Amino acid sequence: MRHETRDTSDERRATNSISVFFPCYNEQDNVARIVEQALVVLENLGADFEVIIVNDGSSDATGRIADEIAGRNSRVKVVHHQSNLGYGAALQSGFRAATKELIFYTDGDGQFDINEMPPLLPLIKQYDIVSCYRLNRQDSFLRKINGWCWTKFVCLLFGMKIRDIDCAFKLYKREIFHPPGRIKLLSTGALIDTEILARAVNRGYTVTQKAVHHYPRTAGAQTGANLRVIFRAFKELFKLRRQIREEDEKCEAKNAKP
Repeated sequence: MRHETRDTSDERRATNSISVFFPCYNEQDNVARIVEQALVVLENLGADFEVIIVNDGSSDATGRIADEIAGRNSRVKVVHHQSNLGYGAALQSGFRAATKELIFYTDGDGQFDINEMPPLLPLIKQYDIVSCYRLNRQDSFLRKINGWCWTKFVCLLFGMKIRDIDCAFKLYKREIFHPPGRIKLLSTGALIDTEILARAVNRGYTVTQKAVHHYPRTAGAQTGANLRVIFRAFKELFKLRRQIREEDEKCEAKNAKP
């Protein structure tokens, strides 16, 4: 049972406005359900909110269903990619489209429960980012091992202490992505979560973590685990490390000038 009764007073006080978005690729069997659940949760919060569906060039009926939902509810809007641009591109579109003071995203596959989002809100009063980690991750053994190794390697490379770098259940302050504190994002693929956190931490933004439940996928097909995607992520990873080092060197040189 995913739903629970709790005191929401602290959650309501923690935010005035929030953008919630879902990156979706071929999620025709999930998109209506997850958006409906989000609307119920957000209405209960009593905050100013918007829901954004990012249709990343789906070849099924995801785009049509998303447009139908938006047509019925003015608080829902849809961003369409004409072709499949990749997970990172979908997240970037969601961040750009968001207009509220907080931004939350989770995947459109229904493997997380949006009811676990409100308890993150009090934490954002003290931190800039709430990065969640999965309890009892519902993936294959190989995928879990790969995820653990990737997280450990990335954290070692960038000096971070994150338990689950790619967990798609995160809350951010909008100022991280929009002027004046906007970080520059380049990844259009699987590296996107690493890039966001590495750049944000390097800029001095603070991160806290919280556990959330992870559920089996009940519809649609999982993507993102093929070798081409993995090799591309490693290639982009070392490029990102060089970029951050170069930015640090430029900053140090600028501060050293009399």
